[in-house]
Amino acid sequence: MSNLLTFPFGKVTVHDNYIIVVMNEGIVVTPDFNSVLEDIAKTYFSNKAFVYITHRINSYSVDPNIYFKTSQITNLKGFAVVTGDKLYRDNVALEKTFFSKPFKSFAQLNKAIDWANNLLESN
Repeated sequence: MSNLLTFPFGKVTVHDNYIIVVMNEGIVVTPDFNSVLEDIAKTYFSNKAFVYITHRINSYSVDPNIYFKTSQITNLKGFAVVTGDKLYRDNVALEKTFFSKPFKSFAQLNKAIDWANNLLESN
């Protein structure tokens, strides 16, 4: 399964065990974005666990308060950030402190997908 969903803030590709999100250039990700994530969780993962993978291709800002609400999505088991940018990797350390579930950064998308699948197998 792979479904591409387009939103004003970016694109979400839904896979069997995870979603890959690519945000648009220059946006600010705020806690109100969580309603979209909650809808995706209910629609595509109603009875199963999944992992959120953000592929940070574009430059944008994240309000770390978003993670308090994101952590409350019960079937969301982990969060991965994929970026080749060192500044983003440094920011991930801060973002991680706001999220109460496994949270990891990767330089390559395939490594994040492997981690997501392994995380779900171990749960």
